[in-house]
Amino acid sequence: MSQANQELTPREIVKMLDADIVGQNEAKRAVAIAVRNRWRRKHLPKELQQEVSPKNIMMIGPTGVGKTEIARRLAKLTGAPFIKVEATKFTEVGYYGRDVESMVRDLVENAIGIVRETEREAVKEEAHQRAQRRLLDQLISPRPALSTGEADEQEKHERSRQRMKEMLESGQLEDRTVELTVEQKGTPVMIGGMGMEQMDMDLQGMLEKIMPKNTTRREMTVTQARTVLIEQETEALLDKERIYEAAIELAENLGMIFLDEIDKIVAGEGKAGADVSRQGVQRDLLPIVEGTTVQTKYGYVNTDHVMFVAAGAFHKVSPSDLMPELQGRFPIRVELSDLTKEDFVRILTEPKSSLTRQYVELMKTEEVAVRFTSDALEEIASYAFQINQTTQNIGARRLYTIMERLLEELSFEAPDMKYSTVEINAAYVKQRLDDVSKDEDLSRFIL
Repeated sequence: MSQANQELTPREIVKMLDADIVGQNEAKRAVAIAVRNRWRRKHLPKELQQEVSPKNIMMIGPTGVGKTEIARRLAKLTGAPFIKVEATKFTEVGYYGRDVESMVRDLVENAIGIVRETEREAVKEEAHQRAQRRLLDQLISPRPALSTGEADEQEKHERSRQRMKEMLESGQLEDRTVELTVEQKGTPVMIGGMGMEQMDMDLQGMLEKIMPKNTTRREMTVTQARTVLIEQETEALLDKERIYEAAIELAENLGMIFLDEIDKIVAGEGKAGADVSRQGVQRDLLPIVEGTTVQTKYGYVNTDHVMFVAAGAFHKVSPSDLMPELQGRFPIRVELSDLTKEDFVRILTEPKSSLTRQYVELMKTEEVAVRFTSDALEEIASYAFQINQTTQNIGARRLYTIMERLLEELSFEAPDMKYSTVEINAAYVKQRLDDVSKDEDLSRFIL
């Protein structure tokens, strides 16, 4: 993980988030400060580091305004282990569903992936050299046994090996075939079930150790064999215990868990049944967010300094309906605003991977040039805003459905329109969307 990414200032973080997410400056500033505080904590004296808890964040706002995207982009640009979980997937212990500790185990798996990639990069060169040596051994006959009067044979063999090595390095042998032993990966055995993920993983690990390796001999070209051998040598060079140790430390100090739909685990007043379990999920979440030790197959993980970002629309309930103890663990509250027509125009044009650019590039693969005029973008934004107001407000996700509807015919006809240029203007937008948007019942289902 890049050290520079961990040292980003709040201003730099907000600027980077601005490249992909329109508006919501208050939320961006809050997460940027929370991330910077982690860097500040690392520079405190050891005894004080343990006392500084992460400032967990509660994002409140309707669907599709950027809550998840802010958290995801933040984790990506800081290189921190990150997982997104739906709070509704968890149930109280004893009910059918996932237990809350599984989110910590998932976080560790994510951290292992990050550390493993760093380690793989570190051993890449040595793995390549080892693979080349093994390829060379496959391509030439074994070295003759050295005995009296056979020194010439030995020297001849060394010369042949050197010539073969030069040919291999210059790429002259790429199509030559060699035979390799390849290990076949077995299908994971699932015995537990919902809420028993840890038992499944432990059992799987145990079976992998005691079951014989399933190997097969395969013939392949030098090019294919090199890829297989580099992979085998990379795995052999990796120190798994060191990776697990580093991953746990990374997850404990920089891990981020995004708890989506946290408002769905608030129990309604005077209701029974599922609400009992919802209240139970809050009780089970509390120790994880407060700080506890969770057992994983890689070791014990302490959640004292894991950062939690919770999000919810809170349409029918409010954050104050959560358990007081759980509320107290999310000291930073940010409210995300509804998207305006101007926001939709910016979403269509400003981000580097904007929807309009995606469609332009997709059509370019069919040799069709698509150009969106400014009045077309205004019109699309108007439809998105209007339909969100009159039907269900799904935020920026509305643009996906509108763009698909708008360009459906073009996407279908594109392969037969090679070397054409299509201009999407306001008239084009109105022609394809007017009828659907006017019929409220139809737009409810189509848009």
